[in-house]
Amino acid sequence: MTIRVVLADDQALLRHTFRLLLDSAPDIDVVGEASTGAESVAVARRTEVDLILMDIRMPDMDGIEATRRITADPALAGVRVLFLTTFETEELVVAALRAGASGFLGKGIEPAALLQAIRTVAGGEALLSPAATTALIGRVLAQPSPRPTQDRVLSLLTAREREITGMVGAGLSNEDIARELVISPATAKTHVNRAMMKTGSRDRAQLVVFAYENGLVAATPPR
Repeated sequence: MTIRVVLADDQALLRHTFRLLLDSAPDIDVVGEASTGAESVAVARRTEVDLILMDIRMPDMDGIEATRRITADPALAGVRVLFLTTFETEELVVAALRAGASGFLGKGIEPAALLQAIRTVAGGEALLSPAATTALIGRVLAQPSPRPTQDRVLSLLTAREREITGMVGAGLSNEDIARELVISPATAKTHVNRAMMKTGSRDRAQLVVFAYENGLVAATPPR
């Protein structure tokens, strides 16, 4: 299955470089480019795309606002956004995730790692490593959120789903969760998928945000 990618960056040279790299992969196809945030939204709406490789600082509309509009559009429900930027501050990481992004990378990433990151995010997984990004997100999202606690949504989760949502927030994979709870990876995946459905999370990254904003990570048993 080919992953269809749109490149959104205001620097034409970088877009050209990324296109050469991505088109060298047999399972990735660049189907569009955008030089502004507004253009990235327009391209997403008129192109069959699976993933947008998004920069943050762009003229006209920044990548975070563009992501917010893309993820809010029901017609683009299957589109993932992966940020690739030189600006890796805590505030921008959190803003990107709250806007609906599925991952956040620095432009210093190795080419092979970028290709794998695209495959990971296109497959519905979050690009959040326990050693780096999850710790960053946890520290910032543990602060009061501008959104009210979703008590009604929380009440929809079973005790097991709350526990597993907290473990996802702590950066555990389905395999990690299965080992911790002595269940099969398939069962862990089922619980994660049900939690995503009940919380309205587009993907695993959004479930991480939900877990932190609603205090579920603190409830996760120590490893």
